[in-house]
Amino acid sequence: MPKTLSEAEKSLPIKDSQLRQIGFLPLLALFYGYTAGGPFGYEGIFHDSGPGMAILFLAFVPFFWSIPISFASAELNSILPVQGGFYRWSRAAFGDFWGFQCGWWNWTGTFLLNSLYGVLVMDYLSEYLPWITGNIKWAGACLVLCLLAYMNARGIQIAGWFSVALLVAVFIPVAWLCAVSLFHLHFNPMLPIVPPDQPFGAAFGRGLALAMWNYAGYEQLSSMTGEMKNPQKTFVRILAWNTPMNILTYILPTTLALAVLGNWQEWKTDYIVTASRLIGGPILGAAMLIAAMIGTLSLSNSTILYTTRIPATMAQDGYLPSWLGKIHPRYGTPVRAIALSALVYCILAKYPVEDLVNIYIWTRIATTLLTLLAAWRMRQKLPNAARSFKIPCGAAGIAYILIFPAILCAVKVYYSEPLVLHWAPLLLASGPVAYAILRWGFHMTPNPARVE
Repeated sequence: MPKTLSEAEKSLPIKDSQLRQIGFLPLLALFYGYTAGGPFGYEGIFHDSGPGMAILFLAFVPFFWSIPISFASAELNSILPVQGGFYRWSRAAFGDFWGFQCGWWNWTGTFLLNSLYGVLVMDYLSEYLPWITGNIKWAGACLVLCLLAYMNARGIQIAGWFSVALLVAVFIPVAWLCAVSLFHLHFNPMLPIVPPDQPFGAAFGRGLALAMWNYAGYEQLSSMTGEMKNPQKTFVRILAWNTPMNILTYILPTTLALAVLGNWQEWKTDYIVTASRLIGGPILGAAMLIAAMIGTLSLSNSTILYTTRIPATMAQDGYLPSWLGKIHPRYGTPVRAIALSALVYCILAKYPVEDLVNIYIWTRIATTLLTLLAAWRMRQKLPNAARSFKIPCGAAGIAYILIFPAILCAVKVYYSEPLVLHWAPLLLASGPVAYAILRWGFHMTPNPARVE
């Protein structure tokens, strides 16, 4: 069993020297865009679970979900700061099979997610342009996705600073809403705790599922570690800033709006736009609608960046065809992985995938649990490796990052809808099937090499 870092590193591939690197601010904007993007799309939690339970979920779920994931990712990155992060950590911890599953589930699950983002942008536009329907809507969604993919292909600097601009554009109307709301508070936003006409279990399950969705994906930051300046220090700083930003984003504007309006029963997806118009007038409502569109663009931009690094890295490792992992000599990006992913996004944008997106959370659960278990396993394989960040409190800290997320995942799976229970296991099963086909059908063999 390896006792030093150099022995474990032999199972991992060499970093690609063609990758370009960016610093803290654009990286933070990209990661915030991926994990939040603004206070949009989750407003139904207040109607489904009641305002009190919703606020409690949004405030406390991070301590049992995203923060444990952040701790595990920070420690793993401190000993193995490699491009492809959580996928390569799982490979180092558990071998080729589980490494492949981690990467495959992450890549294929996000096909559903990002195809929806393009459609959502068109949904927002249709508020003002009602003729955007049918094939016109699909063409518009494809155009949005292709433009964002092209921007990502041109270089991480462009995608990163574009995210900074999007972040500023989102925060201006959100801050405006918060400021206006402070002068019109009339209701207790915590009441009722749960909807009086719904069973507690149903309200609890739906609220937990939405909160987990909002705070999922924190391990994704590691997928482009090779494109960070000073990755071991920058990685921890981004995680430390991003979690409080997300909590404030999800709680502050919606809680203040609820305290002004008191109409939690009417809240549904994207109701923050309607609430802004009711509180601040048509100008604020229009500004928030534009911000919602921008937030969706930010989500899609960051999702393309993070998720396309995984198939490119897997291809470099020998899991997928080698052409998929080629790095553009000028732009320093995995152009082919971006192009293939964008093609799948556009095809799926033609179909009503909204009901299928909940299937994605099962792949997120699977990759997250593998990341958390990898932190535990690497403590055993490399107990003496230098760690610039270490999960605090020893064995109790490891138990904390494993037990609470596992409980939340079990509850989420238990409360899954029948459609999800039918299709999600099939999506997970595609991982072992793809591994068998690629490994023995096409004779692809993982390529062991050394990390610089």
